[in-house]
Amino acid sequence: MAQAPISRRVTLRDIAERAGVSVSAVSMALSDHARIGEQTKREIRAVAQELGYVTNSAARALRAQRTGTLALVVPNTGQHVFNHPYFMHLLDGVNEVVNEVDGTLLISTNPDERHGVAAYERILRSRAADGAIIASAAADDPGVLRLLDSGVPVVLVGHYPRIPDAVAIGVADVDGGRAATDHLVGHGATRIATITGPHNHQTSIDRLEGFTRSLHAAGLEPVGIAEGDFGEESGRAATAALLDEHSDMQAIFVANDEMAYGALLELRARGLDVPGDVRLVGYDDFGVSRLTTPALSTVTVPAVDVGRRAARRLLDLIDRNVPEPRTETLPVSLTTRASCGC
Repeated sequence: MAQAPISRRVTLRDIAERAGVSVSAVSMALSDHARIGEQTKREIRAVAQELGYVTNSAARALRAQRTGTLALVVPNTGQHVFNHPYFMHLLDGVNEVVNEVDGTLLISTNPDERHGVAAYERILRSRAADGAIIASAAADDPGVLRLLDSGVPVVLVGHYPRIPDAVAIGVADVDGGRAATDHLVGHGATRIATITGPHNHQTSIDRLEGFTRSLHAAGLEPVGIAEGDFGEESGRAATAALLDEHSDMQAIFVANDEMAYGALLELRARGLDVPGDVRLVGYDDFGVSRLTTPALSTVTVPAVDVGRRAARRLLDLIDRNVPEPRTETLPVSLTTRASCGC
């Protein structure tokens, strides 16, 4: 006699999709959490009953042993993290979701440049968090694989082509680099240079790829490529090096706004007008781009939304619901201001 097929167990994600709410909202509603309104609780419970949701006693027992803490792991110094607007925006998004579930957020960084694995080791040793979000890791950082292999639920922020099965959320940096460069080409610039971030970070690799794709499509070659570290001073130093070698360049695409501000300072110090002599486009749009004179044209990155989605994906993983697709890429957009000549 043929056996009847085994039906798939209804999950919190199934209920969330039917009810049009988040997985965390379903979890809180079914556990009678005070943060969820009574009407919403009734609606979610009705959907759960309709779908035939049955609580799993073993999973419930496991949840009872959880810490209620999510970790944000940034393998950089605390000074770098808390002084950089990208991390502040990312942190806003993560913290918003942590507050929604009445949880705790643990931030793990490195004490200095010599201790490159401390941020990971702290999570591995203490087991103080139910899961971890890793942000701003190098593309070949062995700490990422070590944390993934430990069994701790992990969500990566960014693209990691070498780890195709990881759960990750990033932004369309190749598209962003191309859009910024297309815009400079559209202004008539033909001698265009770029300042990249560190070459071992996928973000830098992707933005540079977008830059070169745009130029090649227009039949052009880069005038110069200089590497920075995403900090203002490195942007200024890279601009000085480019000007010393290519005094006739017409435009620079810079891989973030902090470095673009440094570029603007160096151009101004040399008596060059932006955009009259050199057009400038940055990347991120986290605040400094609006405060410069001229204001920076830039690629707008939805960092707060990246943080929110990373935290929600991590909550899904902790509940043993693996998101599909595992990798999500959010779009970016070009915001034009005065520095490009618009």
